Amino acid sequence: MFAESLSRKDFIRQSSILLAGTTGFRLEEKSADMPFRLKNVRLETGFVTEDGDITATRTELATLELRDGKITAILPNDPSGKGHDAKGALALPAFRDMHIHLDKTYYGDQWKARSAKNRSLRDMIAFEQRNLPELLKNSTFKAEKLIELLQSKGSTFARSHVNIEPTSGLRSLDHLEKALENKKDTFSAELVAFPQHGLYYTDSAGLMKEAAARKSIGFIGGLDPFAIDGSVEKPLDFVVQLALDHGKGIDIHLHEGGESGIRTVEYLIRKVEENPALKGKTYLSHCFVLGRLEKPKLEEIAQKLAAAGVGVISTIPFGGLIMPVPALQRHGVEVWTGNDSIVDHWNTFGSGSVLQKCNLMAQLYGYSTEFDLSRSLKIATGGILPLDDKGNRQWPKAGDRADIALVNATCSAEAVSRISPVKSVLHKGKLIF
Repeated sequence: MFAESLSRKDFIRQSSILLAGTTGFRLEEKSADMPFRLKNVRLETGFVTEDGDITATRTELATLELRDGKITAILPNDPSGKGHDAKGALALPAFRDMHIHLDKTYYGDQWKARSAKNRSLRDMIAFEQRNLPELLKNSTFKAEKLIELLQSKGSTFARSHVNIEPTSGLRSLDHLEKALENKKDTFSAELVAFPQHGLYYTDSAGLMKEAAARKSIGFIGGLDPFAIDGSVEKPLDFVVQLALDHGKGIDIHLHEGGESGIRTVEYLIRKVEENPALKGKTYLSHCFVLGRLEKPKLEEIAQKLAAAGVGVISTIPFGGLIMPVPALQRHGVEVWTGNDSIVDHWNTFGSGSVLQKCNLMAQLYGYSTEFDLSRSLKIATGGILPLDDKGNRQWPKAGDRADIALVNATCSAEAVSRISPVKSVLHKGKLIF
């Protein structure tokens, strides 16, 4: 076997070249006193309408001036001027992966598929308890390779859950903090302290308190409170109080359905209503129970989520369950997306592309028109779209942060429909590749 003829260090190095070498990462250096210019950049300028129907998107080439991490000016295009040549690539807001686990992956190491023996969450907890010590040995390296994959797909930001449980203690967090420090010039993240093995099913509450005090932690997480810890109220009360004590947000993994699933949603909404400081800072990840509700109950819950400022992070699942994303968005619920697992012991299908998630959503919900495809992009960009619903350009504008994905497409609708390749990415005005 190829791997057996190499040392582990050499194998990892060569694997990383195979996995990430094609992205050609480099950081463009420039004087702090001089603006950086992008020329021949394609920007959306409006919709083309025929007989009341939006049939296309107008674009024009421009030059963007960047300084101190921001877009300082949008200038008429100067093809012969100085600056990085975008060669007609479409500028989109850089993507944001809002649900991923950077701390535990096989990516950058040897391939390994998911075990058929692990059928339930408790099976997975037991598996992690056995295998996390090995995974942690090079988790900083693998997290960096995973970040590079996300960058190659146009993302410069992620919300990453990080294991906080007795098996790894705070080591998963320590290692991920180091990876993010190494990538701080080209990538940003917010971290969720995640009791993957349950708050009380394993004795994780004390460790969660330690993690919550860390500056790097922005959110307090949770996992299926009734199914894992035997109570809806006790784990959520702990999470809410810990978030309030440390000024953090909340992001709860909720896979369970049925009566306990909807009780969890309604109880969390009630706790946010009682504590307005959590409004706009509280999220339910997955929340599969919403995909199983009858329409009247779904409409009621969607209204309550929107009123309480509780968002939903969906990986846009398909097959037997289709999430009611259109209904949530119609009521004003924030809905973002993420890859979740990328080549790990939970799942092997994550591509690193949230643009692919937009495409999947468009297919699932029949978003095939120019307008609907263009609107689908917002789940990957944190809600930022180049054009508003009336076709007025709202991005980019002077003062915006210079986080930009340059893609091989003529407009947002094409980018979503074709999952167009990312040609270059800028983070805070720095050209990554």
